[in-house]
Amino acid sequence: QVQLAESGGGLVHPGGSLRLSCEASLRTISGYAAGWFRQAPGKGREFVATINWAGSTTYYSASVEGRFTISRDNARNTVDLQMTELKPDDTAVYYCAVATTTYTSNVEADYRYWGQGTQVTVSS
Repeated sequence: QVQLAESGGGLVHPGGSLRLSCEASLRTISGYAAGWFRQAPGKGREFVATINWAGSTTYYSASVEGRFTISRDNARNTVDLQMTELKPDDTAVYYCAVATTTYTSNVEADYRYWGQGTQVTVSS
């Protein structure tokens, strides 16, 4: 069993930055891929970014490519999402997830453990 806790969400102006952090407990996540997903009001959950078990491979959705950076620290059992150039369309609840695989994945079904989510609101 893995428990995930996200932090770092909040209100930010368009063009601003936020750094989300996900801390895993009860078990190490170092052998598994991890990812971030988001769900905007009235919409389904969508893929944002993923990172493989070693942190050597990443993959992003087209909507955040070049603005967001996913990283992990296996020694600290954490996965972060650095978000820059934020837009109102980035407003959503952001979820951290840990996969059952070692490689990157943008498929929700590959993820077994999920956090409770953290709200990110981009507004002037």
